[in-house]
Amino acid sequence: MADYVRDVMTTGVVVVRPDASLVEAAQLMRAQDIGDVLVAVGGRILGVLTDRDITLRAVADGADPLTVSAQAICTPNPVVVTPDDAVSAAVDLMRDHAVRRLPVVEDGRPVGMVSLGDLALARDPSSALADISGADPDTWPDIARP
Repeated sequence: MADYVRDVMTTGVVVVRPDASLVEAAQLMRAQDIGDVLVAVGGRILGVLTDRDITLRAVADGADPLTVSAQAICTPNPVVVTPDDAVSAAVDLMRDHAVRRLPVVEDGRPVGMVSLGDLALARDPSSALADISGADPDTWPDIARP
C-alpha cells in the first residue's frame, strides 16, 4: 500500500484563468477527460472548479455559461496536500471537508491532484470504487444521443 500522496497522485494539473468562461472550462475538461480544473493565476490556486460545480451552481440556476467566470462558481481556497503528506492524512481531509479531490502543492505551486478514486486504488485495489476509477472511459457504453 502507498504511504505518501506522491505515490498515488496524478501529476500535472489543468489550470484555467479566473476570468475563463464556464464553457471554456467545460471544453477543457472534456478535451482532457477530467472532472475538475484549478482556477489559478500566477501559479497561485484560487479555487477548484468541478463539472458538478458548473452543473449545480450555474446551469441549474439558469446562468449563462458563456458569461459566468470560473472564479465566480469555483470552490475558493481549497484544502490542499503536499506530495510528502501521508495518504491517511489525505483521506482524513477528504472526509473532514467532504471533498473528492485535493490539489497537491509543492513550494506553494500546484503539481498534481489526488482524488478519491486514486486513494481507493491505493488502499484497496479490488474495491468497486477502484474498479470504477481505473476503468478507461473509452470502454464505457455509448450514451444514446438524440
